[in-house]
Amino acid sequence: MDLMDIILHIDKYLGPIIQDYGLWTYLIIFLIIFSETAFVVTNFLPGDVLLFTAGTFAALGSLDVKLLIILMSIAAILGDNSSFLIGRLTGIKLFGEGSFLSAYKRYVEHTRLFLNEHGPRTFVFARFIPMFRSLAPFVAGISRIQYREFGIYNFIGIIIWSPAFLLGGCLFGNIPLVKNNFSIFILAVIAMIILPNVFRLLYKRYSLDSR
Repeated sequence: MDLMDIILHIDKYLGPIIQDYGLWTYLIIFLIIFSETAFVVTNFLPGDVLLFTAGTFAALGSLDVKLLIILMSIAAILGDNSSFLIGRLTGIKLFGEGSFLSAYKRYVEHTRLFLNEHGPRTFVFARFIPMFRSLAPFVAGISRIQYREFGIYNFIGIIIWSPAFLLGGCLFGNIPLVKNNFSIFILAVIAMIILPNVFRLLYKRYSLDSR
């Protein structure tokens, strides 16, 4: 339980982790970012919060933000590609009756319908929606989406997502107002990024329907 508490509230424990483990902190963050999307059942891992928190410590000189951007982008790419491959190899069979993953079947179906409707560009802003971020690569594999389409748009999403939260932490993370309302600020950042895309998609959909 203590380990799970540390993982789920990594923003509170990252300082002591840096003090105790030094350079190994990069590996710890790398593994969390990788695992968040590599396995469907680890979607609870706090990728956005972790990157933003790491950025705040980078601003203080405890971590190297350039190294973080490179390593965490690689971690996200490897995680998404692992999930895509698992989806491609196993298909929907993992979600059959009696499977411990059956509870996720509804979310998988919703994600698949969304991907089919809006295409691979969905992967760009999927990186900014926690549950969707973990499911989209897996569902892409199940849906037999061409790897090239998945890879290109997913890469674009990652190279925006990783620097956005790390540099956001560097710039704003140590401001008292942000520091005292951490969760609200993260949600506000995510909303500002994804809402324009959602509105654009909805506008396009309903404008086509009205013709």
